Amino acid sequence: MYIELVSCNSVMMRYEARIDETILDRVQQDYLRLKNIEGFTEVVPSYASIWIEFDTARFTLESVRQNITTVLSPLKSKRTVAHFDLHEIPVDYSQGIDLECIAKFAQCSVEEVIRRHTERTYRVYAIGFMEGFAYLGTVNSRIAVPKLAIPRTKVPKGAVAIANAQTAIYPLESAGGWNIVGVTDFDDFKLFKVGDKIRFIAVRSEE
Repeated sequence: MYIELVSCNSVMMRYEARIDETILDRVQQDYLRLKNIEGFTEVVPSYASIWIEFDTARFTLESVRQNITTVLSPLKSKRTVAHFDLHEIPVDYSQGIDLECIAKFAQCSVEEVIRRHTERTYRVYAIGFMEGFAYLGTVNSRIAVPKLAIPRTKVPKGAVAIANAQTAIYPLESAGGWNIVGVTDFDDFKLFKVGDKIRFIAVRSEE
């Protein structure tokens, strides 16, 4: 991990740059130990980094570095155990308008695409793009299809989609270039936090 200056009042802690659960867990453990430091006005974890905004009346860049190093020192205390919630999300895969294309990409059946999408427990690696949009990983490599060459101008709220090694749920109607595998009526996106676990459950349409 190393620390770099981002602006006059913020730094970024960077870990090994890859999507990995071990790194995510370390990021979350460090975040929990840093978020309540007086004078750190905002602390935001994401993937393999933590962004920290600090009060320049209290800290210089060097004192920020010293505080981070001291708080995270293995001699300071035992590591904080992070608690992650598990969310089970019902998905109607009959509305997966891109399932056929994904199946062609993966050289398998649509049923196999659905099986591979639902077999894993995903982790929330970041929240962004829009409020409540959780970036989940990692998708089975067989169905890790690239983004659409031409994004759609309208993706419905609740669309469950894949882009490369990640999957996500659109919390609002918006434009988007991810491949839609289904739709959910889940609507409590504010519950998601970085580190949480997500499972998709296939359900039948009520129509």
